[in-house]
Amino acid sequence: MKIYVDGGGTAPSPRRVRMYLAEKGIHVPYEMLELHRANRTPEFRRKNPVGTLPVLELDDGTCISESIAICRYFEELHPDPPLLGRTPREKAEVEMWTRRVEHYLYLPIDLGAHFGRDVDSRKAAAEFRSWAALSVRFLDGIVRDRDFITGGRITMADIFAFGALDYGLRFAGFDLPEELKNLRAWYPSMAARPSARA
Repeated sequence: MKIYVDGGGTAPSPRRVRMYLAEKGIHVPYEMLELHRANRTPEFRRKNPVGTLPVLELDDGTCISESIAICRYFEELHPDPPLLGRTPREKAEVEMWTRRVEHYLYLPIDLGAHFGRDVDSRKAAAEFRSWAALSVRFLDGIVRDRDFITGGRITMADIFAFGALDYGLRFAGFDLPEELKNLRAWYPSMAARPSARA
């Protein structure tokens, strides 16, 4: 068993998996690939036809891609600590927040960065950035009275949110407004976790 990830360690999706596994205390060997090169080869496309990272390759040759699918696989094998929820209600809440973070925060940050590189697409980039700005304001209210997005312990929603913000702040030119004091406190508390360095 091994997981193909980006050699630079900056791609958000592989980082989610690394952080998830670190929080779980699960050790899986990583095979580092050069992003946008090695993962585009015909050999890699046989493992994942869309060419994205990460990819979990099982001992029998089965390949699982998409970060949330990889994490679900390990959650079934190692349910404690429960990062995807324990009860039906918890699972639904974690799923809800994880999807919200991915769709309304991470994707707008990422698309804003990509469209911003092209002069003809700067209007679209500004729209995506404004969408992300609305999302962080909403998220700031959520973490006002709690340490984690869904309550008393870290979940996949926090891992997705931290990964999105960290990617945005460090690599995508996204700024976190000064007035968002709750989120500005939540972010460094997540960054201080050992898993954030995985």
